[in-house]
Amino acid sequence: MGKKKLVTVLGGGLVVAALDLASKTLVLRHFSYLETLEITGFFNLTLVGNQGAAFSFLSGTGAYQGLKMTLLALVALLPIVYFFRQAREEDKLALGSLALIVGGAVGNIHDRLRYGAVVDFLDFHFRDAHWPAFNVADVAICVGVALLLVASLKRSQSAGGRRSEPRRGVGK
Repeated sequence: MGKKKLVTVLGGGLVVAALDLASKTLVLRHFSYLETLEITGFFNLTLVGNQGAAFSFLSGTGAYQGLKMTLLALVALLPIVYFFRQAREEDKLALGSLALIVGGAVGNIHDRLRYGAVVDFLDFHFRDAHWPAFNVADVAICVGVALLLVASLKRSQSAGGRRSEPRRGVGK
């Protein structure tokens, strides 16, 4: 296992988690629960607690929700080990995407363990229709997954391109 890869992913993840936790700390210091500050006609800062998954998916599904979601988050990190092992040291896109996912997961797991819910505050809306509030960790995870998909597609295309080249001297 490459030490450089590990430092890249864990170091980047630490930066993402620190940004996420710092943003949540600021919101928690300056907002009361459900307090809203209108920033634009389509974006507010609104402090909410999310006991479900990203964007409030599965929120309010019963007892021990925080524990269940923490365990789910930890299990969801298992494929990261696979992708980490597959990534090459020079594959900055894959390693960066893994750092985003790990950092975001750490930020949200921290909230579940400390507060029993994830601190969400980014509130986008159109008139009275609101997208579920989210946070920096959620953005990092979503962007990380999208970039990991791109990195995986690029890797499979380059591997496929090598395999599809005709072999010289065979069959003649």
